[in-house]
Amino acid sequence: MDTEIPPVNRVDEIREELVGLRGQRIKVRANMGRSRIVERTGVLVGAHPSLFVIEVEERRGRRARQSYQYVDVLTSTVELYDVNTGERILDFTTVEPQQ
Repeated sequence: MDTEIPPVNRVDEIREELVGLRGQRIKVRANMGRSRIVERTGVLVGAHPSLFVIEVEERRGRRARQSYQYVDVLTSTVELYDVNTGERILDFTTVEPQQ
């Protein structure tokens, strides 16, 4: 019996979870390739069908919007953390072994 959740359903889970977090401050850690990792803290302002948007504070009080895809969260290219506790949100790295 196969109990593993298909990746498509997991993307839907991620989207639903982020819709619930809209308006909250979160920390994003994104692997941009070539050993370049970007960390930003901002407010989740939108959760669209294929991506989510975070508004971050830039230098001198300016704001910028960064968008990320749900698939990047699923593959751990983008990691989300709770600003207050430091806990990782939506951790898919702990995969149970198949029997």
